[in-house]
Amino acid sequence: MLSSCTSAVKVAPFDGAETPECHAVGAQWPSTVGDAQWRETAVDSVTVAAWGDPAIIARCGAIPPGPTDDLCLDIAGVDWIVEELDDGTSFTTYGRSPAIQVLVPDAYDTPPLLLPAFVPAAEVIEQGPNRCS
Repeated sequence: MLSSCTSAVKVAPFDGAETPECHAVGAQWPSTVGDAQWRETAVDSVTVAAWGDPAIIARCGAIPPGPTDDLCLDIAGVDWIVEELDDGTSFTTYGRSPAIQVLVPDAYDTPPLLLPAFVPAAEVIEQGPNRCS
């Protein structure tokens, strides 16, 4: 007998994730990100979420980045710091505390085009004085 089984995505919440803000963010995670469908995570926390295979991962509770010279994008009024990784791209909200991190594997073309899906979740956290310039 053949069965289809996709395992839950292994992802750990940030240490600072158990806050009212991150729980409010978790209530706003998108159902899809681009063509990627929602996936179950191996932890029981609304502060983390995953979509697609390979998994796009979002986590609330990151330490907000300070002023930086890294690339900063304004996506529909939400600022994101961009960091290229060996196997993909990391986007971290800028000027919001706690911060949200979105990890996009290399398998996805034009990762910044996936960020609009996260704007409603990011807008739950108030924008502070730091902005992309």
